[in-house]
Amino acid sequence: MLALGIEGTAHTLGIGIVSEERILADIRKVYKPKEGIHPREAARFLAENMKEAITEALNEANISYDEIDVISFSKGPGLGPCLRTVATAARVLAMKYDKPIIGVNHCIAHIEIGNWLSKAKDPLVVYCSGANTQILKLRESRYRIFGETLDIGIGNMLDKFGRELGLEHPQGPKIEELAREGKNYIRLPYTVKGTDLSFSGLLTSAIQKYKSKRFAIEDICFSLQETAFAMITEVTERALAHLNAKEVLLTGGVGNNKRLQEMLKLMVSEHGAKFYIPEGYCSDNGVMIAVLGLLMFKHGYEDDIDATKVDPNFRPDSVDVFWR
Repeated sequence: MLALGIEGTAHTLGIGIVSEERILADIRKVYKPKEGIHPREAARFLAENMKEAITEALNEANISYDEIDVISFSKGPGLGPCLRTVATAARVLAMKYDKPIIGVNHCIAHIEIGNWLSKAKDPLVVYCSGANTQILKLRESRYRIFGETLDIGIGNMLDKFGRELGLEHPQGPKIEELAREGKNYIRLPYTVKGTDLSFSGLLTSAIQKYKSKRFAIEDICFSLQETAFAMITEVTERALAHLNAKEVLLTGGVGNNKRLQEMLKLMVSEHGAKFYIPEGYCSDNGVMIAVLGLLMFKHGYEDDIDATKVDPNFRPDSVDVFWR
């Protein structure tokens, strides 16, 4: 059984093809804006590259449309114009080749590819991406949220600070590089409220420190990362202890950050739990959309073409996880 997945929630157009056992194709084309992501420009980039990306994926997998069993796409959350572009492409393919179609939750796709690659059975999930920062655990067929950001996501916070520094997109990895050269910790706002977090005050303070010209850029980046990641590690530890979790899965684009991985791994090891990362698949990709689509299809689900309307605010805790 084969699934083709189309990802396009923001800056990345991802086309993935998977079987039940392995990844057959993984094509990614990334929109790189000079400043922040402009939704219409990003959607135009997705549309202009869609045909080429799908063709490349089919060639990489060495298959034809006839061999695809189901087509899945990112239904949300994400930028509306981007989501609509991807949904339109999926609908066209499904109708032209008479294939089942499934719209999937982007956040849960990040989780399920992590489970699929790591063989994790029931992990506490630390989901850190551009617009999202959430601590989740599967309970009674729903991914319940045990903590999340109250304002902006960790990735957007890092990108906003990076733009203040004049760094090119994506700013997160460049901040990580600068942070490695930092030696002096600068006190910044640390905002944890129970199991929830807030990054806006931290961002504002870091920008003020930068504009004061009294601190080295490397030290500010170092301090920003240490503070934000310590907050994430604290709320993860609180959820881990409360739930007595035996596995922790870090996923989402910011999950690529080596310092965040290091901090979480150390904390998790102190609790005797296992730590997993979907290496190479933390960032947005079409494979994760195909993996979740195939899981849902195998368990008897498919959408009516009229029910494939996108949802920019599609929360993961609203999804019935019937396949687990």
